[in-house]
Amino acid sequence: MAVKIYSAPYYTTTAPDIPGEACRLLSRLARDDVNLLAFTALPIGTGETQLVIYPLNTTWLADVARRTGLVLNGPHHAFLVQGDDELGALVKIHHRLCDADINVVTSTGLADGKGGYRYLLHVHPQDFARASDVLGATHIPSRWDNFELKIPRHFEASM
Repeated sequence: MAVKIYSAPYYTTTAPDIPGEACRLLSRLARDDVNLLAFTALPIGTGETQLVIYPLNTTWLADVARRTGLVLNGPHHAFLVQGDDELGALVKIHHRLCDADINVVTSTGLADGKGGYRYLLHVHPQDFARASDVLGATHIPSRWDNFELKIPRHFEASM
């Protein structure tokens, strides 16, 4: 598989750093059919956690936020990279950014156990457009475009 690099919007919210908070949010999103590309949780201070939500469909996430009072910060933009798991796979991506004098702010990568990897990559907001050009990033694949039109959400079917 060739390396594919996508622009991935994400949102943040905060929650108390206590057991069950992320579970409650994830359960709510699943109940309302909000599919996620990724999710992370990071401690940001005494008693508080930042939850980072990378939705497949931003409209559905915004709808849940409006209906439930969930306060979201965003959209922000990251890159979602996928490719074959090989030695040095991430080096090529970092070299391209380094050569363009673009700093990687945060990143997380995982091998999928099937010969591939996924990698979330963040740059400073002011560098995002340039990084997108340097990396040749595209929007989320077309099979995900208009996703909300292809699958009715279960709670809408009963209305």
